[in-house]
Amino acid sequence: MTVKQISVFVENKAGKLAELTEYLHQQDIDMRALSIAETQDFGIVRMIVDDAYKTSCILKEAGYVVSITPVLAVEMPDEPGSLFRILQTLGEGGINLEYMYAFLTRKEATAYMVLRVEDNEKAAEVLSRKGIHTVSQDVISNL
Repeated sequence: MTVKQISVFVENKAGKLAELTEYLHQQDIDMRALSIAETQDFGIVRMIVDDAYKTSCILKEAGYVVSITPVLAVEMPDEPGSLFRILQTLGEGGINLEYMYAFLTRKEATAYMVLRVEDNEKAAEVLSRKGIHTVSQDVISNL
């Protein structure tokens, strides 16, 4: 069970991220999570949105370089130790974590962690055995 992550390449210049988010706002795209990795010349904006297909289409039409990557989204209690439990489980299962980022929602006492791993299916299985649940794109879209 994966979630579609949109990755957008954006020039690393003042105002470029504002332009991107303004465009998303104009197109009525609701971001659930956002992460930025940067280099001197450009940044990679990674985001989870309410409608990944619509978002990728409108961004491509606007001239952005866009890709969609399947990632895991894990629901977890918003309390100390939750992230440790997830990371410990992945490590014990031999799952290497490439990157991750978190977000909160209106759902009380719950946080979500987006995980990029080499093998989503294996990671989901390892987490599930320890009672850690991944969530679907539909769940994220309806938050």
